[in-house]
Amino acid sequence: MSEPLLTLDEVTAGFGSSQVLHGVTFSVAAGEIAGVFGLNGAGKSVTMKTIAGLVPAWSGRITFAGTDITNLPAEKRVALGMGHVPQGRQVFPALTVEENLRLGAYTSRRRDRSGYVQRLDRVLTQFPILAERRDQMAGTMSGGQQASLAVGRALINDPTLILVDEPSAGLAPTIVRELFDILEQVAATGVTMVLVEQNVSFGLRLAQRVHLLQSGRVVHSGAVVDLDQQQLAEHLGIGRMLTASTSSALMTRQTTGRRQPLRARGRTGGAPA
Repeated sequence: MSEPLLTLDEVTAGFGSSQVLHGVTFSVAAGEIAGVFGLNGAGKSVTMKTIAGLVPAWSGRITFAGTDITNLPAEKRVALGMGHVPQGRQVFPALTVEENLRLGAYTSRRRDRSGYVQRLDRVLTQFPILAERRDQMAGTMSGGQQASLAVGRALINDPTLILVDEPSAGLAPTIVRELFDILEQVAATGVTMVLVEQNVSFGLRLAQRVHLLQSGRVVHSGAVVDLDQQQLAEHLGIGRMLTASTSSALMTRQTTGRRQPLRARGRTGGAPA
């Protein structure tokens, strides 16, 4: 069995004197989509930022592509093949689409300036809306278009792993459906993905394996097809019943093994489950 692409081993982290992560441990195989779920305050986004190098690990070990990256700065993690789609998308509103992509490619342009145009063209081909609005200020784009830009910006360095933090947050249901299609297209290219989502029904439609967080610890890791509905509900602290959308997403993945497209009138809001 091959080594995981990403491993967290007893990682602790926090802010000031406040500890948020209390020994997070899980691994992600190459080509896998891993979903990290939990209630607000469980440590999902801090886990993501610690992997990305935006929040320093207090202890433990993070390994990526065979390299110990625990103490590496964020830009060196990008150079190793890690991309990040931050919570809230965080595009630069006063810059154009192309300027946002160019900034995202800062690391790869330093390493291979001649290949930048080719990488830019590939992203613009993959996301036609970005090509159409290449010279538009990012701040004037819709939420869904900014989501496409944030994903494109993460992909422009040819990463082997992308971290996608709360992608559906604040988006209207119709835009969430578009975002699902975008992430599914990315997954089809073989890029490994770690997806943090408060909207569990959305995440279950994409993820192959899940890692459930409670109070800064992983309380369950396993394949989506092996996840028990009651187990999921209890770990997420919502009692024994799941919402219809979450239950439907889980049952479909378990019975067909395939990702389930978001329905035109399905519930796609940001509720935990």
